[in-house]
Amino acid sequence: MTLALSLLVLAAPALAFLAHVVHRSRQLKASRRPLRLVGRVATVERELSPEGFVMLDGELWRARVVDEQAARVSSDVRVVGASGCVLEVKPFVGVGPDGS
Repeated sequence: MTLALSLLVLAAPALAFLAHVVHRSRQLKASRRPLRLVGRVATVERELSPEGFVMLDGELWRARVVDEQAARVSSDVRVVGASGCVLEVKPFVGVGPDGS
């Protein structure tokens, strides 16, 4: 009986520590942090008229043009928001090397 009690006393803190580590790791998952995609530039993979797909950092995202214009394949768009897992984008007008 004393052996079982000794094992229980030694195992309880280890079990509590393990439960703490598991709980903490679940709280730190990247998917639970907000995505920082607004302002990023993506490339259109499938025409947005008004919805299609864009490539952003090697990941394919469903996207919708917010100003009802179509965006052609291979053109750049800027992320202006998101609705669920659908990115809201606008055509990207880049600045040329001379600042115009």
